[in-house]
Amino acid sequence: MRDAEAELARLDDRITRCRRCPRLVRWREQVAREKRAAFAEEEYWGRPVPGFGPADARILVVGLAPAAHGANRTGRIFTGDRSGDWLFAAMHRVGLANQPTSTLADDGLTLFDTRVLSAVRCAPPANRPTPQERDNCAPWLDRELAILGPSVRVILALGSFGWDAALRATSDAGWAVPRPRPRFGHAAEVVLERPVDSAGAGPAVGVVLLGCFHPSQQNTFTGRLTEPMTDAVLGRAVEIARSEGIAPSA
Repeated sequence: MRDAEAELARLDDRITRCRRCPRLVRWREQVAREKRAAFAEEEYWGRPVPGFGPADARILVVGLAPAAHGANRTGRIFTGDRSGDWLFAAMHRVGLANQPTSTLADDGLTLFDTRVLSAVRCAPPANRPTPQERDNCAPWLDRELAILGPSVRVILALGSFGWDAALRATSDAGWAVPRPRPRFGHAAEVVLERPVDSAGAGPAVGVVLLGCFHPSQQNTFTGRLTEPMTDAVLGRAVEIARSEGIAPSA
């Protein structure tokens, strides 16, 4: 556990210093300089945003990218924007967070058994990273998944972008991804087979990939994603994470 915590801390430090994507660097820093009027007195983070949550998490939540005036401002993923308001309120309702709000990086929020991160670590213009930016960021998820190791029992993908990133990372790690490639959908559920150790030896272990519509305003304001829908998927993640075992697919 301590080794994983130290490795994650080193990874987080490397992530926050990344300047691999010139367009994203320019945008995140421009937003941090110009600011939104409501946050004019705040000092923006303006850097890549690392994951948040314990090193022995059994649930890994994968989103798209930091919001320009959310995590790009506060320095913590899904913190300070309405998507985060929705997500962490739901996590609190199902027992995965100690409080229902996430406003600032030092607001006392603690996550239980869950780590939250984004597939792309910098805020992109119009919330749309390019394919090259997506690919540049992929190794960070690969490494984070490797550090978290066998503790992960559930990967909860928020939106199709998170779903595709999770499938790519697990495939790159040598996990057995079903063919044809599973398609994203809300409440979609797929068992992935992961080797017990990095060498691929030992019996396969089932890890469940769950899909959930992203808690963006476009989805929550229109009713495409409701609180009961969110709670049901998060509740399912909790059920799986705390079960005795997951049977690999045949």
